[in-house]
Amino acid sequence: MLTHALIGDEGRTIELGWQGGRRTRFHAMWLRDNALDDKTRSAGNGQRLITILDIPAETRIGAAAIKGGALEISFVPEGKTVSFPAQWLSANAYDRDELREPGWTGDIIQRWTKATMQNSVPRASYKAAFHGRSILREWLSAVRTYGFAVMDGLPAESGALCKVSDLFGYIRETNYGRWFEVRAEVNPNNLAYTNLGLQAHTDNPYRDPVPTLQILACVENTVESGESSVVDGFAVAAALQAENPEGFRLLSSCPARFEYAGSSGVRLQAKRPMIELGPDGELICIRFNNRSLAPVVDVPFADMDAYYAAYRRFAELIEDPAFEVTFKLQPGQAFIVDNTRVMHARKAFSGTGKRWLQGCYADKDGLLSTLAAIEHSFKEAAE
Repeated sequence: MLTHALIGDEGRTIELGWQGGRRTRFHAMWLRDNALDDKTRSAGNGQRLITILDIPAETRIGAAAIKGGALEISFVPEGKTVSFPAQWLSANAYDRDELREPGWTGDIIQRWTKATMQNSVPRASYKAAFHGRSILREWLSAVRTYGFAVMDGLPAESGALCKVSDLFGYIRETNYGRWFEVRAEVNPNNLAYTNLGLQAHTDNPYRDPVPTLQILACVENTVESGESSVVDGFAVAAALQAENPEGFRLLSSCPARFEYAGSSGVRLQAKRPMIELGPDGELICIRFNNRSLAPVVDVPFADMDAYYAAYRRFAELIEDPAFEVTFKLQPGQAFIVDNTRVMHARKAFSGTGKRWLQGCYADKDGLLSTLAAIEHSFKEAAE
């Protein structure tokens, strides 16, 4: 609840007091640009109807008052009066004192290790998620929070993985097609169908932008072993930072290069760091794939030894069993990973049998949009 509003700096700023003693400040220009009236924003979709050039450069707060739990402000020289709900102001406050170390993540993101996740892998049945929006919300929320989730009860047939992406968005088609086959046989007649294990990795770091979601669905699996595994890259990056801050700095500030030149007419290249931070230091993406790493040429000579030492240590931590969660996919099961965060791998297998998975890519913005829409509808229903 707002307790007071004090105009300062000749109308350029305003200080708000809140019940409990909290104080926040806002700039006049920021408030005017974010006004919620129907002349500034569309009532239908919330998009802004004006440009920054439509706002006078000399905009100031001429008067302010607290009315009915909202802040009412009159701007000069426009002579425009706008009301801001207290809840909206609190949710969008940017006046913060706390310092954040590079590598921080938001409150929604929960980092995990084997100890915290092995016995609580998030999962849902396809039928329940398809017919129940509350179940779908929980499953999508788990992907947002933990970066992966399992889905049970899909048809054990080719193309069933599309049903997973249809729950929240669209498949992102690539040069590999709408989806791709991951077949493996013991003692195969085609060496492409290998039964070797795969190191934990993120997919397609040579793309710009990288696919943000990957879905892997099991059609057939009669081999021994061959478990799938996932590793929280954010948790590993945090461990590296705690152990070797300089190594973390090098992997997050120096670009790596990735490339793929497989089929005819395809030559994909990208230049991004293995640990990517946003401009404000937020940890936003992990890229780790030894198979597609090109020569690193963007690290100063004086730092190359330290860079490679950090790269090696990062790889060691990624392969540390303490960070690994494993599960074996059965026919009709699938799992989804946030490909900007969670690495996936496969254990080697032996004996007899076949292992047939199918994979595809999708975009995280579609998942987050669907989740936000469901959460909004639940909130409206509760009000």
